[in-house]
Amino acid sequence: MGGEAPFPSGDLMRGKRGMIMGVANKNSIAWHIAQQLHAQGAELAFTYANEALERRVRPLAESLESKLIVECDVLSDGSMDAAFSVIDNAWGDLDFLVHSIAFTDKEALEGSFVENTTRKNFKDTMDVSAYSFVDAANRASKLMKPGGSMITLTYLGSERVIPNYNVMGVAKAALEASMRYIARDLGPRGIRVNAISAGPIKTLAAAGISSGRHMFSFNRAASPLRDDTEPKGVAGAALYLLSDLGASCTGETHHVDAGFHIVGMPDEAALKE
Repeated sequence: MGGEAPFPSGDLMRGKRGMIMGVANKNSIAWHIAQQLHAQGAELAFTYANEALERRVRPLAESLESKLIVECDVLSDGSMDAAFSVIDNAWGDLDFLVHSIAFTDKEALEGSFVENTTRKNFKDTMDVSAYSFVDAANRASKLMKPGGSMITLTYLGSERVIPNYNVMGVAKAALEASMRYIARDLGPRGIRVNAISAGPIKTLAAAGISSGRHMFSFNRAASPLRDDTEPKGVAGAALYLLSDLGASCTGETHHVDAGFHIVGMPDEAALKE
């Protein structure tokens, strides 16, 4: 399982330890990032939200020689306390954090945003998808020395209206704004904080969007590269931002989407291909 993606080995992350939050299965963006970091020498800790996810995450984590596989429910202060205490007791410090956590009710990801977004769903979506990064960053920063780095995962639906992305787009906008404020707060301590805005990738989360198939085909046709977003490209961007290669880069939302985000109007010919 650990060798499915062709990530070249190296030493960019040798001696660094980091926490990966949000692996759901082998298709997860966080998993591709974890493989890239491991290939470059990083020691990794993984979190899982519940027993069902543990059954998926543990074999993956163990394939990368991880010895810290910790339960962590981001909606519970007690669970977050316990998870970060495990990291603190085992390692004493932390070099990087990868946050790839988002959730909303499937019913909210179809049709009208204004009609299908309830108060409870709005609050819950914001809590899991945006506040969880604020909370995790606060806790992780206490274990970091100057040179530490954090990333979170976002999507273009934070900037533009994407059919059926709805409340998740609003939550991602809040996540990106939170990232910038966290970067401002932690910058004087030498800790960098960034976001990666990845194009559509066939993950468990993407499967919940009712117009997902159209999203993939339209992005492929309209992007300058005329291609899907490659998970290894996202993982490579994460390596840059989390390693010393990303020095002086903080507060950025880095797009990895085959260039789709620059397109105002796609070529007519491209949509007919």
